[in-house]
Amino acid sequence: MKTIVLLAVILISNQLQAQQQQGRVVYEQTRQLRMRMMGMGGGGEQVIPRTHTQQIEVLFTNTASLRRQIQNELPDAFASGDGGGNQIRIMGGQDDISFHHFAEGRKVEQREFATKQYIITDSIQKLNWKLTGESKTVLNYACQQAVATRIGKRMEMSMENGKMSRKEVPDTVRVVAWFTPAIPVPAGPELQGQLPGLILELEMGDQVSYKAIEVSPKVDASAIKEPRKGKKVTMEEFNKEREKVMKEMEGRGGRMIRRGG
Repeated sequence: MKTIVLLAVILISNQLQAQQQQGRVVYEQTRQLRMRMMGMGGGGEQVIPRTHTQQIEVLFTNTASLRRQIQNELPDAFASGDGGGNQIRIMGGQDDISFHHFAEGRKVEQREFATKQYIITDSIQKLNWKLTGESKTVLNYACQQAVATRIGKRMEMSMENGKMSRKEVPDTVRVVAWFTPAIPVPAGPELQGQLPGLILELEMGDQVSYKAIEVSPKVDASAIKEPRKGKKVTMEEFNKEREKVMKEMEGRGGRMIRRGG
């Protein structure tokens, strides 16, 4: 009798989860940065790893999602001295917001960079996902594994004799996502609008990872709207302005680089 009751409770719980099409997720984001330092330790090269952890939240309905950073007092682990009395800070803007409209395949981002704010509108670029058949449980939700490869470019930073330099290098990243069909909404910390369920864990190579630490069905749906605070630009225009500002900062005695999350 106890076994029958337990099975009934599990069945009802699964049915309730399957009906959830809106809510709020809190993720722990861990970002890795490796900076090459030249001329240290007898003239050799050292690779200095930096790790930064913060929390973000994603609000979602079955049609759209909104991602934003949770205000916290965690120390900036990317703050680093460059050996010449200067300081380099790499961090995401506190007001960065990412809005995705699933049906329209469109995203709108509000990004802060060098004290300026921008509004960037773009289409959702989908990866070629493959289901592996692997499964596990995350926060009591049954999840399936999906993998993909993202091909792009990234900036590699190095420091030599107190001077920072950057160069663009090819960047191929293996993406591993764990999503739950119990919440059939294509939301997540990144790569929204691509998988048939809420992403609860995400690994993007060894650079960025996300892990859901809280899922709630309660959400203020009115907060899920397009951001409008900033200069309207395309992604290409934003990248050009960012590159220009970063080159100007490299030539100054003190430098601050803001990197969107």
